[in-house]
Parts: sequence; C-alpha cells; structure tokens
Amino acid sequence: MKRRQFLRGALASTAAFSLVPRHVLGGAGQISPNEKMTVALVGCGTQGLREMAHELKQPELQFVAACDPNKDSHDYVDWSADGIRSMVAAAIGKPSWRKDRPGIPGGRDVAKEMIEGAYAQQRGQSQFRVVKTLTDFRELLDSAPDVDLVKIMTPDHLHAVIAVKAMKKGKKVVTHKPLANRVFEGRWVIETARQTGAATHFLPANAGDAVRRIAHWVRQGVIGRLKEIHNWSNRPVWPQYSTIPTDRPPIPAGFDWDLWLGPSLPRPYHPHYTHAVFRGWYEFGGGPIADMGHYSLWRVFQELNLEAPILVESTPSHVCEVRNGVSVVIQNDFSFPVASTVRFKFAAQGDRPELNLFWYDGGMRPPTPPELEREGGELPPEGMMWVGDERIIIAGFLGQNPRVLPTPKQDIDALQPPPREVPNWTHALREGKKTDGDFALAGPITEAFNLAAVSLRLGGKRLLWDARRAIVTNRPEANRYLTREYRKGWEPQVI
Repeated sequence: MKRRQFLRGALASTAAFSLVPRHVLGGAGQISPNEKMTVALVGCGTQGLREMAHELKQPELQFVAACDPNKDSHDYVDWSADGIRSMVAAAIGKPSWRKDRPGIPGGRDVAKEMIEGAYAQQRGQSQFRVVKTLTDFRELLDSAPDVDLVKIMTPDHLHAVIAVKAMKKGKKVVTHKPLANRVFEGRWVIETARQTGAATHFLPANAGDAVRRIAHWVRQGVIGRLKEIHNWSNRPVWPQYSTIPTDRPPIPAGFDWDLWLGPSLPRPYHPHYTHAVFRGWYEFGGGPIADMGHYSLWRVFQELNLEAPILVESTPSHVCEVRNGVSVVIQNDFSFPVASTVRFKFAAQGDRPELNLFWYDGGMRPPTPPELEREGGELPPEGMMWVGDERIIIAGFLGQNPRVLPTPKQDIDALQPPPREVPNWTHALREGKKTDGDFALAGPITEAFNLAAVSLRLGGKRLLWDARRAIVTNRPEANRYLTREYRKGWEPQVI
C-alpha cells in the first residue's frame, strides 16, 4: 500500500470510526463501564478466537474492535474439524451456527459476530452492537483513541510492528508468542516499552508453579549441582514445506494479502504461508521452539535468572530429492526443519556454574537416562528433565508431575517454594501494575529463541553471541539474520 493511499484512507476513516460511548458498555450487575478496559483484537484467526472465548467472560474486559486482513472465510487450519465452529456457536448461544458451511471459520467478521453474540447472551438481549471491524491495524490505532488495550494475535512477523505502534499511541499491549521473530525486533519492542512506559504483558508467562517447585528443589540441593536442562516437544503439528511454492492460486476474496505481508518483501500469495502454517517459515514464524518453548521455558528463564546465551548450536534434519538420477540434499534457508535439536549455553552466574539447556522437536528427545532405564521406564513423547551431578528430575513438558531419580531419602514433598502472589494480567493492567509477563522480562528468552532460528537457518552452525554488542562474533554471515529486509515504509523507527 502506497503511503499516500494509506493516509487518504486513514483520514477518511478517522471521521467515521468512533467507539460506542462507555456508558452503554455496562449493564445490570456489571462492572462500571469506567472500570472496564476496552480491547481491540488484532488477529482474528483460530487462536485469537479460541482465547477470546474465555476473555469474553471476564467482566473487566470489553472487546470493541476486531482487526484482520481477512474478512470472513472457512479456509483456516486447526487441530479439529469442528472445534472452532462449535466454540463460536456456544459463545453466541446458537448451536447450529454455520453448521451448513464446511471448513474452519475465521476473520474479523467472525470475531465481530462472536463478540456481539456473546455480550448479547450475557446481557439477556436479542442483539448487542458495539464492535467495529477494520482491515488495517494502522487505521485502528490512528482512529480509535478510546481503545485501552491492544491484543496481538497475528502471525509472528507482525508482532513487533503492531506492538511498537500501539505503545507509541499510548495503548496497553498484550501479545502472543513470540515477542518478535528477529533479535533486533525483540530489542526494539522492549526498548519502546521502556521509553513509553507502556503497560504490557507477554501471554506465555504464567504462574509456573510446576517449574517453580522444581527450581526450588534444585536450589535446596536435591539433585546436587545443576548441569543441564532438557525440554522436548512433539511440534511441529503443521506441514513443514521444504520448497517454495511455484503455483499461483488466486488471492481469496476479502483477504488483503499485501497487508498480511506487512514488513516482509512482496511475494506471490499462497495458502502454504497463511493461517496456522505460517509458523514453519523463517520469514513469517518462529518454528516449534517459539510456538511451545515460551510456555515451558519462560519460568525456567525467570527462576534461574538466565541472561542471553553465550553460545547456540543446533542439529536440523534435512530433506533429499532425486535430480537426474542423483539424490541431493535440498539447501534450505527459508523454512524450519521437520525436526531439530538446539543447545543453549549460559554463562556462570553467582553460585551457578555454566548451564546447558537443550531443546528437541519433531519427535526428537534426549537419550533415556540410566536412572530411568534401570526401572524399565521410557521418556514420554513430550517432557522436561533437569540433570544434576547426583540425581535427575523427570517431569511433564511444563514441569508437571516431577519425579526425582534415584529417589532421595529426604521428604522432597515438604520442600515447597515460598508462596508468591501472581495477579491476573487483566487485573494488573487495569490497575496499572506490572504483570508476571512484562515485556522487560522477555529479552533473554526472545534473544535465545531467535538465535536458535539463525543457527538452524545456517544449517546448524555454532554461534558465539556477544549480547552487549548484539553481534555473532564467530560467523559474520549470521548477523544478517538478526533482522530482516524491510519493505519501504515498514522499517523500525526509534523513538
């Protein structure tokens, strides 16, 4: 979109777009409208709708706008054939909603219908019209001064540009993982939050009681000196395309492909890039580690006070094809591998020695430890393992149901971490308090996971990272992937 065209559209819409006055947002027995946070949902795909189903029940939130380049379609990707449709139907109290339309629904008009239908149900009204729909998040932020909170549920490559613009507009910002899918964009987001003082929350952050418990055991010496942490996931659970599509299907009606690309350079539309399958592309996603590692390892980074890693190396799988009778490895720096392992090395800090953290995806997992072999056990498909020089802890993917092997003599169940009050992020942001997922806390994990993507993109090369100078010191060719090549007009701007 040319800037002149955008400005004309934004100026025209500014006059037209105004929110319903706050006094109509409440109701009998409801929280006062002045105590509600008005929310704009940016990104109305399956995950945006799924999370909103719960948030529509939270009395301190009032969704007033839905923004997405896609208007309304049934071509989304999900993990069940009818899950999203039935969820929307339940929220609006219409069990047969769109049952006659095949495919998985999504888009800004679906979000609007879901929001207004749910609020009508809650208020006992036949209809409730409060939601504006927009295609362009820039138009939203330039023309909606009464929006308090922007929730970002878009593909990964758009997270940073939307978050930064929203914070500069004085909005509270909540975003899904990752914070950004480039190292420098992550720093841009965090620095903008610092300079603007914006209230922020990173959604993968949670109380993390399971990991807190394990970390407390480690600090109490239950496994001796901590040496390694292993975390493995069954992701990806989406196609990993090993070649760039060459066919040219038409852009679906009602879908603004140019806007969906955002800061990325122009390329022909293809459904292999959009909706849930965007995660597999270096340009648009963050791969399995960004998808799930933020959930499992966020609390690990916080409990151990991990800074950015000093070393990152990876082992990606590869794909072969036959060319003129010869089998060759496809050289691929555009999509994540089907399976991989990543090692992060963290410098010693205080009483903690150097630490290695291992990530596995695509069905990969660490070798079965001897302590588990001796009892005939096997590692689960997804899990977490903490390795000390005396014992190990094996737990679920998020640290749940931990077991210490060999069984210690002491009563470890009595070793509980001190209680900690973790306010709900909606309550905290409404009251102007810091949340457990404040953007300021997200730097090290954001940097680590984006460096993993760089290592994988280079075929598994070892990277030595100087966080202070923000440079890979041993492989100059890696530094180009710390950022992206931007379309004109979308470049990061410092404040």
